[in-house]
Order: sequence, then C-alpha cells, then structure tokens
Amino acid sequence: MKSITSNQTPPIKVGLISLGCAKNLVDAEIMLGTLMKEGVEITNQAEIADVIIVNTCSFIDAAQEESVDTILESSEVRDVHNRGQGLVVSGCLSQRFRDQLPTLFPEVDAFMGIDQVAQVGKIVRDAIEHRTKRLAEGNRPRADLKRKAKEEISRLDAKSSTHSDEASLKGTAKLNKTKVVVAPQAPVFDVTDRPKYIPEFDTPRFRLTPSHFAYLKIAEGCNHPCSFCIIPRMRGSHRSRSQADVVAEARQLIKDGVKEINLISQDSTYYGLDLRPERNGSISSPEKFKQAAASLPAGSTTLSSLLKELNALEGHFWIRLLYTHPAHWTDELIETIAACKKVARYVDMPLQHIHGNMLERMRRETSEEYIVELVKRIRKGIPGIAIRTTFIVGFPGETEEYFKALLQFMRDTEFERLGIFSYSQEEGTRAGSMEQQVPEGIKKRRKELAMSVQAKVAEKVSERYMGKTIRVLVEKEANSKELQNANVSSWEHGHIRNDESAQILKGKYLVSRGEADAPDIDGRVYIKGSLPIGQFALVKVIGHTLYDLIAKPVS
Repeated sequence: MKSITSNQTPPIKVGLISLGCAKNLVDAEIMLGTLMKEGVEITNQAEIADVIIVNTCSFIDAAQEESVDTILESSEVRDVHNRGQGLVVSGCLSQRFRDQLPTLFPEVDAFMGIDQVAQVGKIVRDAIEHRTKRLAEGNRPRADLKRKAKEEISRLDAKSSTHSDEASLKGTAKLNKTKVVVAPQAPVFDVTDRPKYIPEFDTPRFRLTPSHFAYLKIAEGCNHPCSFCIIPRMRGSHRSRSQADVVAEARQLIKDGVKEINLISQDSTYYGLDLRPERNGSISSPEKFKQAAASLPAGSTTLSSLLKELNALEGHFWIRLLYTHPAHWTDELIETIAACKKVARYVDMPLQHIHGNMLERMRRETSEEYIVELVKRIRKGIPGIAIRTTFIVGFPGETEEYFKALLQFMRDTEFERLGIFSYSQEEGTRAGSMEQQVPEGIKKRRKELAMSVQAKVAEKVSERYMGKTIRVLVEKEANSKELQNANVSSWEHGHIRNDESAQILKGKYLVSRGEADAPDIDGRVYIKGSLPIGQFALVKVIGHTLYDLIAKPVS
C-alpha cells in the first residue's frame, strides 16, 4: 500500500469538524492523534484540506439536523474552493443510518463508524482515491439529492426499528459484520453493525480541550432500555476499559499538566460490572445491580475501585464524575466519593422525571420513592455535594398533573445544577411510536415554566455562596461575549441558562470554575483581579448573577 507520506509529495492535509457530546469529542481526538502519527497535517482551513472529516451527532432531531447541514455545507464549500477534496462522514449518523447513507449523500467519499476511528488513516487515503476517480469520470451528485437529504433522513427515522427487548441490545446475527459497498463510484463504507471498539491508553490522541482539563472515557456503549433513547443502537452494549489502562491514561494526563480529569461514558456507574466473571443477563435495575455488586469477588473492578486508585495518584487535580445513572448508585460509591478528597463534590445524574407513571413509560428502572431517598443519601453521605440533573418535559403521556409533580419536586429538592429538555420524538425508539404525543406548543410552555422554577432555585443556590471562600480552576480571560452570555444550551444537558443579569459584568474579568461547575455545561466564577491561567486558586465570592458567581482573589 502506498505510504501516506513520501519524499516527493507534501503530507496530506486533513480538517475535522466534530459535533455533539464530549464522548464524540474523544473519538475526534483519537482520529486526529492517529492521523498525526501517520504523518498527516491537521489544518483549520477547510479550503486547503485534502480531506474534511465531519464527526456527526444523532442524539436528537436538532443535533441530527446540524450534522446533515454540516455535511451539505462542507460539500458546497468544496465545490467552490477545492473540488478534489475528499469528504468523510464519521460518528453516530453513520452508525444510525448505515444502510442508507451512501444513497442519501452521494457527495460523500467515505463513511466510517465507531469501530473505525483508529483506522482513519486508511479511510482518508481511500476517500482521496475515491474522489479522484469520481472527478476523472465526470460524475457529480445532482443538486436535488442534496435538497432532499434532510427529508429522507426524517422518513428513515420513522421506519427504524426499536430496541424493544433484551436481545436487541446484544445485537443480531449481523453483530460486528462490516458492510462494504463496492459498486462503481459508490463511496467507501466501513461501519460495523454493532460497535465493539473501546480506546486504550496507547491509542494516539490529540486533545482538543484546553491544556488544564481533559475528558477520560472509561467505558463505551449502554445496556439500558430507556424508551426515548437511540444511543444503544448507535454505540452498542456497555464495555468497560480495564482499570489499569484508565489509570495509566490519567497518570499521563497529570504529567502533561492536566488539573481536571472528567470521567465520561454512557453510564459511568456501570463501570466494571460487565467485566465480572460468569455474568448473565441484564442488571440494569437497582435491585439486580445491588445484588451483582455485592456478590463481586474481592478486588473486582468497579467505579469505586477506580476512583480510589485515581485519588491516590500524586499531583494537584480534580476528578469529576459525569454521566452516572441513578439505578446504579451504591452506599460504597457514596462512601468512596466522601473519602476521596481529589474527587470533586459534584455529581452528574440525569433523572429525566419524577412521577412514577412517567418513569415507567420512560423505562428508567427507578421509582419516585427510590429517587427521593437516593438524593437524600447522597447529600447526607457527601457534605457539600452539588447535584446536576436533567429532566424531560413533554414526554408522551405527560399530563398537567405529572408535570406539576415534576415542578414541585424541583422546588422541594433544589438541585444545584439542572437542565431541561423538551422531548424530541425519535421514531427509531419505543417512545417515538407511543400514543399521547404532546403538542410542540405545550412542550415549549412546560420547558419555559420549568426553567423559571429552576431560575428561582438557582438564585437561592448562588446566594448561599456569598462571602464564602472557594477553590476554583482559572481558565482564561473573559471576552465581551462571555460577559453577556444570555442563552447557553447543550444537546445532552438541555437548556442551561437564560441570564440577562450577566450583562452587569463590565471590565476585565477572569473566567474560572468551582467544584460545582463542569466544563461547558454549568456556571462560571468570574474573578475581578489577576491570577495564573490554568491553575487552582482561592477566591472569595462577592456577588452573583442568576447562575454565575463573582469573586475576588484571596491573598
């Protein structure tokens, strides 16, 4: 095979656009690291790239639409500036519509799935070869196909099968078989039916986050049957990395100067349970999970054992725990977090709803009584903990009574951090075909009401910080846009803020985050003064906006 570089020719230039969540970002970092190891030059100038990779998200309709728009826009930019450029589509959209995408997007030269991120170098070369042949043969996709792509994706959504039973979560007879399209002028297509890939410590990686924090993926895939979620179909079943491998990566990150390690996966609390001997059947429910965890042999890998070993590493850093499932919390995990001083007093635990009927329809495997008791146990067992959660409003069958129960739960519990989703009807899911779909207008109204309730809670939470000295991680100098940030949202964390009072911040400030604030999704601490960037500091809170704190350095 021809080398990706040679003495006679300049290196291949690749540009990458990554959409979606932090887990998708790690996949992008692995692709970039792999390409750089093979001698590829990475560029931010799309018009000069030999290949553009669009790493797609298909979490909800809005994210999926953004992915389709980005693919089509990349194709149009190529037509104007660089007709010889290869176009590669990776990520969740490729996984979700693996059989249909070659027809839907004839302008794309190669499609790749989750399992292929470490083979990106070969796929880039194949994309260039495919593009060269297409241009030589004078074939260009028709404009009408481009215009119809979004409509066709929506139609395919409606025809998708659901992951409605245990067998579907484990795959089918086509498990891990790769479909390769070999018809004339067809794009390269390398996407396994059910992903099984999981990164390892020695996998090349080029981090896209600032130098002071990083995401560390501890597992991939999900075993939960949530009726609203498409992730198990796209990402496969849960599979944990070995603890030694995760710790080795964390040790290297700390050596590189990282001050905050954010542990991520689809379900972090399930970590290690798939590695237990003689495992059989699902243990997703709280009862089965508790029994399985209690029966583990001494020295087994669990989230608690991982946190303890990470906490023992030398250095000054935070460990932040993201993506925990309420069904998998144990007393041991609560005790471990309380005892591990380097684990931030912060928990990301999406609850989705509180009313029993809604939890049952969502197939969340928890009850109202269980959730209320769990929140009490976590707060009692870990003093000073900040709990972030998300809720879905407008889910099929949600009545005004059920919605009011959610609002009351929010008032009573006073979550420190909270995001709200309007339900997105994903037709490839069980919930997508449910009766009693809630009209869009009602969804919008309920989201606004829920956020107004949380705004009052957030103001109380911020007021409690007044006069306190807290430890923060200083990130950068604030620009004018950040000081007037009024509307922040995330595909995975719902609507986060609507804070017009942030406009009172004028002048020179530093942006930082406390233990209660995860990157990109939570509040910030604005510091009036001068401190080293990328380092920890003590500050005193002297004011607040609705969601953010204002502080000054403590000498």
